[in-house]
Amino acid sequence: MSNAVEPYKSAPFDLTHKLTVEKHGHTALVTINNPPANTWDRDSLIGLHQLIEHLNRDDDIYALVITGQGSKFFSAGADLKLFADGDKARARSMARLFGEAFEALRDFRGVSIAAINGYAMGGGLECALACDIRIAEREAQLALPEAGVGLLPCAGGTQHLPWLVGEGWAKRMILCGERVDAETALRIGLVEQVVDSGEARGHALLLAARVGRQSPVAVRAIKPLIQGARQRGPSSWLAEERERFVDLFDADDTREGVSAFLEKRDPHWRNR
Repeated sequence: MSNAVEPYKSAPFDLTHKLTVEKHGHTALVTINNPPANTWDRDSLIGLHQLIEHLNRDDDIYALVITGQGSKFFSAGADLKLFADGDKARARSMARLFGEAFEALRDFRGVSIAAINGYAMGGGLECALACDIRIAEREAQLALPEAGVGLLPCAGGTQHLPWLVGEGWAKRMILCGERVDAETALRIGLVEQVVDSGEARGHALLLAARVGRQSPVAVRAIKPLIQGARQRGPSSWLAEERERFVDLFDADDTREGVSAFLEKRDPHWRNR
């Protein structure tokens, strides 16, 4: 697998310089680049949505890492100036764009990792919650503070956070406005790893590279099964789990993976 770093030529639809994309082997590295706080706006949300759609069609991309530019902010979420005039039409449009972008991120067919390199607030934390795995630097601060300004999390926060940390901690963070540091986030299950300052991106890329050793076809079959328990009880997925196991025997990757194991060599995935 190549470790070369190169700009990712996503497509002519690139709408904004507020998202930068590089390709690291089979990983797309997405950097939120909207200083000073890496806030999300209309263009960056549309750009993320369209980028994910493109990555889903790129057979050479197995994983995605998203991080923030600089050392202080992963993302501070939405710029509140957008809502200062109380325009309900704008609020509805932005809520829809947030939902579409982060739901696309949640449903990315590969593995997504948030490298939280600073403050992840409001929509910034909701972006991280939409990812499969979260790695935070020790100085990171995480919060959903919307109720403190008379709003509520509208990009999955009220649903994804309690799934990860339980109802009690979700209520502490959302209803009581409690901000948590990286060590607390690790303890309650909000993040899976804490690393030193400046190391989240590197650790996330290393973890993403491990995805390249997995069959991308198998990953695409497994991820919806894991996430499906959010909608239905685990027992209701058992029969489907068995069927998807059998379905994999139609894939070139399954034959290659088994053969490579028996022949004591690395597999060469065909992604089909």
